[in-house]
Amino acid sequence: MRRRALREFCDRNSDWLTIVKLPPHAPDLNPAEGVRAHLKKSLANLAPLVKSRLRGIQRRPAVLDGSIAETGLGLEPP
Repeated sequence: MRRRALREFCDRNSDWLTIVKLPPHAPDLNPAEGVRAHLKKSLANLAPLVKSRLRGIQRRPAVLDGSIAETGLGLEPP
């Protein structure tokens, strides 16, 4: 249904609409790829910080116990 509607729209507006068929995967033509690459690099730079914070939580069992207690779940099997 969408395909037919799109085709009809394209046909009706062919005087001003230009359709360019792109290859199925063209990262160099996709602006989101640049954003994704920047985000990946930023996240990689955060990895040491996250690792450090997780180690800090490991050294403080009360934080883990408190987090589990907030859920209302227990560690013992039913």
